[in-house]
Amino acid sequence: MLTDKLCRYLCPFVLGLIFIIHAVFWHKIKAKLQVSKHWRMVWKLLWAIFVLWLISFIVFAFSLHKNIKQVDQPYETVAAIIVLGGGIQDGLPTPTLASRLDAAAPLIKEQPQAVVITSGGIGMGEIRSEGEAMARYLYALYGIPLEHIQQEKNSTSTEENFLFSQQILTEQGISLNDPIAVVTSDFHIPRSLAIAEHQGYTNLVALASTTPLSIRYNSCFREYSAYISGWLLGEY
Repeated sequence: MLTDKLCRYLCPFVLGLIFIIHAVFWHKIKAKLQVSKHWRMVWKLLWAIFVLWLISFIVFAFSLHKNIKQVDQPYETVAAIIVLGGGIQDGLPTPTLASRLDAAAPLIKEQPQAVVITSGGIGMGEIRSEGEAMARYLYALYGIPLEHIQQEKNSTSTEENFLFSQQILTEQGISLNDPIAVVTSDFHIPRSLAIAEHQGYTNLVALASTTPLSIRYNSCFREYSAYISGWLLGEY
């Protein structure tokens, strides 16, 4: 959903913009603070809010890291495997999405009876859906037949990934109570499972792909914003 994406990207943008303005106009801000008691109070209040926010983010980051370590691998037999989209560029999976697909491929081959769903719609500037790009990646690199993969091509958020996948599961005779594997990035597992369970999925197992260290901290920050927007939008 557009509102969902705006919430998740707006927070980092606004925070960065505030610090840039603070740095560029510091001399003017300092002069204003020296002559106005009112502005000094406002300035201290804003810094207090920022410190509280920073503490909450640190607590969130530690909690997320702990949950990542506790993710279970889906060794049991599953009825379906849902691979969540993670972005494509020029019709090809981004490194994050490719990592998810690389993690899913061995499980798909181990359990050929499971219904495979690649879930993701068409992103801005793209002409191919994530669902299609993901299916073609699995076929090209791992030889998984395209006819074995159900492509969900309309979702634009994690909430919609699970929501639109439900129709495919129903068509394939699979209940939300059946064991279903969810494949996504390690940092994304806790929130995605919370969203799925809110929608009625009751027997989920998680398969997590490792997030490269180079983007791990940025991913954690985006996930923090996503948790807030998801709570505001009633995804859990």
